[in-house]
Amino acid sequence: MAEKEIEVFETTAGQITAVAQALGIPKERVVTVMIEPDDWIAKARKASRPLVIAAGLSDDDIDRLIDQARAEVQPLLG
Repeated sequence: MAEKEIEVFETTAGQITAVAQALGIPKERVVTVMIEPDDWIAKARKASRPLVIAAGLSDDDIDRLIDQARAEVQPLLG
């Protein structure tokens, strides 16, 4: 039997059940939910900004790279 890879998706708390149903996850299956703080992205960006500047990149470059990564992953999400 082939091992299934970890599935990661982002949704709102109110949509967890609907997304699980859409993915065909049985109600009795155990899942792990990670709740991120509202400002985790801002904190990460603030911490990484000096490194980005030192590498010669800008905030626009970061946004472009994030958008590119999302576009690459989107087809894998089904």
